[in-house]
Amino acid sequence: MKLLKPDIAHIADYVSALRRGWSPDNLRPEAAQEQINSIERDAASFVSRLDDPKAQAGPVTLPDGSKAKRLPSIRRWIWDGEFCGHIGFRWAPGTEELPANCSGHIGYGVVPWRQGEGLASAALVAVLPEAKAVNLRYVEITTSPDNPASIRVIEKAGGVLLRSYTAPKAIGGHETLAFRIQLSG
Repeated sequence: MKLLKPDIAHIADYVSALRRGWSPDNLRPEAAQEQINSIERDAASFVSRLDDPKAQAGPVTLPDGSKAKRLPSIRRWIWDGEFCGHIGFRWAPGTEELPANCSGHIGYGVVPWRQGEGLASAALVAVLPEAKAVNLRYVEITTSPDNPASIRVIEKAGGVLLRSYTAPKAIGGHETLAFRIQLSG
């Protein structure tokens, strides 16, 4: 498994996963078709917006349809002979704190036909140095209490349960578990 910066050379594999029913947004399944449409209009621009460490791609659409200011972020494609999923890392410069409309520093998703192979665990461990590189002392990652596979992924990477809470309505209003992974002392 390796993490690839999104590029036009691998866009066909990405589109194939979208067409097979995978969505890059577990709270907004319609994001898959939105991305297919965007890629069909201008694939190069689409790819360039996925890796956005300066937060220049404009606002993000929340699950309730509202818009929020984009945070600096990077996205990597999980690659193991083919596109297997993605992992993203976002941060607020100078702090570990995130706005209420952002459910965590790291999000990931593996295509259904490659789940259970340890790809998400490997990707999470591989992306943690990116968080250290922007001087974060820890990252927080959230998941549903009904997602034991994701809980295992986070715990394998050193995640410790912080709290259980109901997410704000704008980002789904669902029961959420928040974990913390320490990056330094």
